Amino acid sequence: MTRILDAIAGLGAWVLSLLAGMGYGARFFLRLCLLSLRTLSRPRLLLDQIHFIGNYSLSIILVSGLFVGFVLGLQGYYTLQSFGSEQALGVLVALSLVRELGPVVAALLFAGRAGTSLTAEIGLMKSGEQLLAMEMMAVDPVARVLAPRFLGAVIAMPLLAAMFSAVGVFGGYLVGVHLIGVDAGAFWSQMQAGVDVFADVGNGLIKSVVFGFICAFVALYVGYEARPTPEGVARATTTTVVASSLAVLGADFLLTALMFST
Repeated sequence: MTRILDAIAGLGAWVLSLLAGMGYGARFFLRLCLLSLRTLSRPRLLLDQIHFIGNYSLSIILVSGLFVGFVLGLQGYYTLQSFGSEQALGVLVALSLVRELGPVVAALLFAGRAGTSLTAEIGLMKSGEQLLAMEMMAVDPVARVLAPRFLGAVIAMPLLAAMFSAVGVFGGYLVGVHLIGVDAGAFWSQMQAGVDVFADVGNGLIKSVVFGFICAFVALYVGYEARPTPEGVARATTTTVVASSLAVLGADFLLTALMFST
């Protein structure tokens, strides 16, 4: 009987701890959003963070988008060839990228490149007591350090996803038209007729913005709450990649069900 009561007590303590953590995370997210509005009054600081987060992630985004477009061009052609619809290759590549692969793969790459960098940076500042020093000087570290990085990541993510999709479409064009021999006019005309700006491109943009919020929040929250030790910072960077990736995939399912269910 005692073991059963101890198990129930342990379960209750775990649930209470989980709810407390969720509540703290929600308050931290709202605080970041509110403080990010103040960052707009300091455009130089914001532009520096957009450059640091976005520009340094640009190479992996462009190269990955190009090769994803190559693969989509090949696989799409082989699939459409079975139905005699090779001319629809352009719309298949475009819809696959702007609806799903562009926002999702760009967010996963963003979490692995920029997210880990943000977590490690904040974690090292915490272990070096730089954040504590700011508090001693009456400077809010969340407003001065975290909020500009949060807003910079949210702004950079849609731009990177758009570049990923654009380069991916170009990669599909190179493979489909120049390598396989699909008619270029049919490739672009089918794409123009089949892709809707608001229903497809607009929803993909909304996804990328949501993923930007998720990746930025997870990276900064995990880094801010990391233990101030080398092992704690290393574990925090790993947690950032895992948590961001799972959150992006879960959010993608929910957003797809809401956007394209009708």
